[in-house]
Amino acid sequence: MKRNSYSSLAFAAVVALGLVASTLAIAADGINCALPVNTPAANSAVIMPRVWNDCPASTLTTVNNYPALVSINDTDVECVGWTNLHTWALSEDGVTPAVFENCSHYKFSCVFNGNLSGAGVGEGGLRLSPWWSLQADGRFMVRIGGNGEIACFGGRLPFYSFTSGWGVTYTPGTDIWMEIVYTPNLLTLEAPATISYRIYYQGVGYYSPVLPFDQGNPAEGHGEYGALYPAQAGGFLQEPNGSGGALFNFTGEWKNINFEGPSATPATRSTWGQLKSMYR
Repeated sequence: MKRNSYSSLAFAAVVALGLVASTLAIAADGINCALPVNTPAANSAVIMPRVWNDCPASTLTTVNNYPALVSINDTDVECVGWTNLHTWALSEDGVTPAVFENCSHYKFSCVFNGNLSGAGVGEGGLRLSPWWSLQADGRFMVRIGGNGEIACFGGRLPFYSFTSGWGVTYTPGTDIWMEIVYTPNLLTLEAPATISYRIYYQGVGYYSPVLPFDQGNPAEGHGEYGALYPAQAGGFLQEPNGSGGALFNFTGEWKNINFEGPSATPATRSTWGQLKSMYR
């Protein structure tokens, strides 16, 4: 994998065009930006436990108090399986995951806290998952334990590492603000959808370049140059990544969850100070 970058000036004009297209109502097919198009009005969350369930006897506790708090705790001993994966998705009805189109326009963020005791190494954070892997791929991850890497990868996401780019790593049990901004533009080779990632951690703000999506397979029928319809957005927690039968106790908390669309616009560096009111 490699980091992608491009000149933001090359896309300045088409960002505005993509925004105009994405502010109109309900989509015809979700694949392209032919009018009308739709961005879900996400107002709740739905938790989807045990997507992967290699430790089925673990004790799982969840809380869904969106947008103030979504939390997942998973604990077990004597499990020799590899990992459990639990996810949550933004929703319009609190029952089913919201469906994001290639031409949806939005940003979402939270204050994430991942903690562990006992054995193993975990991962948690945000996700934007494509149609073929709606709960497992497309991760904006902090590693809970191990080397503490903070990176974005998998599914359709353009790769970016805050650890490589900024030298920042995550300490278990600390709060980190995380944001994903998805802009559809025109879903073409010349103007693909773009994504940007931001974090605010231990009093410092960090950001990725605005990164373009590459081409999807047109023969699959889910669109090109975007997230690939239908997509899901939300969060995930994966653990214990092979504890060898030792005790593990993992907790993920997503606090102050915020979703904006369809008129979302990428925030500027001047807004870092506004995070202090939510970053605890």
